[in-house]
Amino acid sequence: MSDEFDSMMAGALTGADFAGTAAIVTGGASGIGLATAVLLASRGAQVACLDLSDEVPEPLLGLKCDVRDDAAVRAAVALAVQRFGRLDVVVANAGIGAQGTVEDNSDDEWHRVFDVNVLGVARTVRAALPALRDSDRAAVVVTSSIAAVAGIPQRALYSASKGALARTDVGDGGRRGGRRRTSERRRAWNRGHSLGGPVVGLGGRSGS
Repeated sequence: MSDEFDSMMAGALTGADFAGTAAIVTGGASGIGLATAVLLASRGAQVACLDLSDEVPEPLLGLKCDVRDDAAVRAAVALAVQRFGRLDVVVANAGIGAQGTVEDNSDDEWHRVFDVNVLGVARTVRAALPALRDSDRAAVVVTSSIAAVAGIPQRALYSASKGALARTDVGDGGRRGGRRRTSERRRAWNRGHSLGGPVVGLGGRSGS
């Protein structure tokens, strides 16, 4: 996958404004999650990608993790902290989609989507908070969606799950100087700043 990484790096902004920073990205093995991890790495960060697959290009660290499994999340976060010696940034990005009106999805489907899109974020941040409290640059970035604030047909369940993220301060337990952002504020997101550099775009990996 080195060719893939080199290609992505060629299009990434360069710099070292994340030097000395350690980050984890859930859903980071593909899509926008991988692009986020690559951008962070290109700017000097050490990055662990937590996903159902651990196949990621170097220098990224791939860790198999299902965000529906609290023990797996805690273990993966602990391993990342052990490998990097610190943790400064959490990009809670893993998510799955859902289609249909409010009557089209069963209770089981509602539970499944919220288990990944909402509880998966809570599990990740909860596991990371002890290490984040020791950081002098802590930041929690949560992936939401324009669907959280704009009515989109056939997206009742998905919009509800992303709306929950946009309205919940999951980083509240690390309030000591930390920062938290959600990506549903699209225009501010594109020109925003975190840790002295641009806030990177986010997305989810289906099933992670």
